[in-house]
Amino acid sequence: MDLKLELITLPSDDIDRAKAFYAEKAGFNVDVDYSAGDFRVVQLTPPGSACSIALMRRSGQLPHNVQGMHLVVSDIEAVRAELLARGLELSELFHFDEGGQQPGPDPERRDYNSFCSFSDPDGNGWLLQEVKRADAE
Repeated sequence: MDLKLELITLPSDDIDRAKAFYAEKAGFNVDVDYSAGDFRVVQLTPPGSACSIALMRRSGQLPHNVQGMHLVVSDIEAVRAELLARGLELSELFHFDEGGQQPGPDPERRDYNSFCSFSDPDGNGWLLQEVKRADAE
């Protein structure tokens, strides 16, 4: 049985602002921008990803915001530098050890243990996570 996650819906108070953030600063590809009356959905896909996001106007049916979404990258320092150059505000790199969260990338550069974070204008929170396997690019 295959279960393929293809779309995550993110709430937004301003679809145009969110679309610009993801397309211009985060480098996502715009797949769909559809309107029908008061309904509008914008679908964007991170480069190289099989899963997209759908921006929809915040309503009583959507949570206030979504936290903890991960974008897996093979070189977190290079991707962070590229996103900073695009104007995206990101945290410093961090990792975890027995003492909890620590500054900087994992000293041994182990997979799944180097991170940085950012939020979109609506407060939806993301983590970049380094995994050096070939399909992490």
